[in-house]
Amino acid sequence: MTSSFFDRLNTYVATSRAGKYFQLEGSGARRERAGSKFTIEMRAGLTTFVTMAYIISVNALIVTDSGGTCVCNNGGNTTDRACLTDPAYAECLGILKLDLITATAAVACLSTFFMGVFANLPLGLAPGMGLNAYFTYTVVGFHGSNKISYETALAAVFIEGILFVLLSLFGIRQWLARLIPKSIKTASGAGIGLYLTFIGIQSSAGIGLIGENNATLVVLSGCIKDSAGDCIDGTRMRSPTTWMGILGFLIISICLLYRVRGAVLIGILFISILSWFRGTTITYFPYTDAGDAMFDYFKKVVTFHPIQSILGKMDFQLNNPQVWVALITFLYVDIMDTTGTLYSMAKFGGYMHKNGDFDGSSAAFVCDAVSISIGACFGVPPVTAFIESGSGITEGGRTGITSICTALLFFISIFFSPIFASFPPWATGPALIVVGCIMIKSVRSVNWDYIGDAIPAFLTMALMPLSYSIAYGLIAGIGSYIAINGVVYVLELISGGRITPADKDLKEPWAKESFTFANVLPGWIQKLICKIRGQVYIDPLDVIEEEERLEREIAAKAEVKESKIQIDGDEYQLRPIDMEDTHSSGSHHSTDYLQRTISIAESGIRAE
Repeated sequence: MTSSFFDRLNTYVATSRAGKYFQLEGSGARRERAGSKFTIEMRAGLTTFVTMAYIISVNALIVTDSGGTCVCNNGGNTTDRACLTDPAYAECLGILKLDLITATAAVACLSTFFMGVFANLPLGLAPGMGLNAYFTYTVVGFHGSNKISYETALAAVFIEGILFVLLSLFGIRQWLARLIPKSIKTASGAGIGLYLTFIGIQSSAGIGLIGENNATLVVLSGCIKDSAGDCIDGTRMRSPTTWMGILGFLIISICLLYRVRGAVLIGILFISILSWFRGTTITYFPYTDAGDAMFDYFKKVVTFHPIQSILGKMDFQLNNPQVWVALITFLYVDIMDTTGTLYSMAKFGGYMHKNGDFDGSSAAFVCDAVSISIGACFGVPPVTAFIESGSGITEGGRTGITSICTALLFFISIFFSPIFASFPPWATGPALIVVGCIMIKSVRSVNWDYIGDAIPAFLTMALMPLSYSIAYGLIAGIGSYIAINGVVYVLELISGGRITPADKDLKEPWAKESFTFANVLPGWIQKLICKIRGQVYIDPLDVIEEEERLEREIAAKAEVKESKIQIDGDEYQLRPIDMEDTHSSGSHHSTDYLQRTISIAESGIRAE
């Protein structure tokens, strides 16, 4: 009964105007997203939100370390102990943190909603991890210890967003992305999978299985920590929360194995609910000052904190040269970060086209760029697409409905932030590990047969988790690709083609897109130009679809031709037997075995 209700609901939504707009399966849209159903999209949106919800509290915690707009009344450097212990300054920081919680949820809501409505992609956006740390500790400095103020840094972020809007509107950002070699694009998906896994096994946003070590940088941890956050000797792999994370990982894995709907969400909620009880070794609210404060906030359940100190606080006095250094850094890091995430999620979701582009790419880049400037107005670091969106895609999210559901939940979290800010890292960490495991499978598509493609792809994958940055992984891959293949090109040019690698024919073709209007300008501008000139605009994706259709027809004809045999000059067609008929007649044949039988009565021959 329940199943039939959801089936009717999916059919109703799919056949509506909204279903056609979002290209749901069965909507009749030109490019339907295979397997997309309304209920699946909603569940995927919930899963994406739950895996992203940590950003509400984590981003607020990190950016509060910048000091924001707070000023120490005792004078001197705000990093001095006198300032850090000043009650008025501490009170201001407390208000700043609550402001940032509201701002983070609001910006995530708006930006994710834009991505769902205008780009029709199942991606969540929020202030980026890594970018917020760079903003706080490198640009502004710990409690404003650097020469760039919080307000000026926000102005640099706002300008970055405007520049991105211009680059995206005129297709330059998309054109630069298409120039990235296919192997590196493919490897970035696997690299992001490893990056997600690395996040999921740490303690800050994961299960705490891996910890830091002065000699080896990282080491197997899972230890019990003291009040200062240091591991207690002899407690390795004895942390109850680490084992709870491992349990969550097993729950999600087994549910996925048996294709239980909502597997990721089930694992996250199960571990979270168990961790909300106080007085246990796995509680998220220990009986400490910090634990009491978190529990008091958690008990509020419903509350709304209006932004008081950071809304619209931008200072455009850009006479400090370090501001421009920060702006350029924001630009290239964000280009690489967003490009890697968008293309990897498109590949992971199955809507990447063979020309290296995907549906809604122009709108996606514009939405990302606009969201950066909106985020600056709300007082938060650059907004970017979140790799945690992969958890929603794993749950079956394929359209913008997933993002709209996620955005709606971020809106609700503005009023229920005590709940949504209380998912422990050992509950969300297992989901990141599982998604990383699923994403790593794209490594099979890398061209490992040619060193000029394999090494850059490997560096891309390796440096994403090791440098804790998607951008630096892409920079390493692209840089090594140019260096290695550039040397090959120069040697071939100097030698007249006599010095060339023996396996050069195995090299993957590179998209040689010249900087022309046809290659750079997005579809909406090309349509406008064609309309003005009275010409017919041909969508490149239509050409690709027609080529794929012809390829399928040719393959089908070849298969039919191969299924024919000749006996004594007569041609016979191999016909697959209907397995349902064989079962109904009591046949012992397995449905996994396709039997082809030819009966030739005249010659008494029977071939199986």
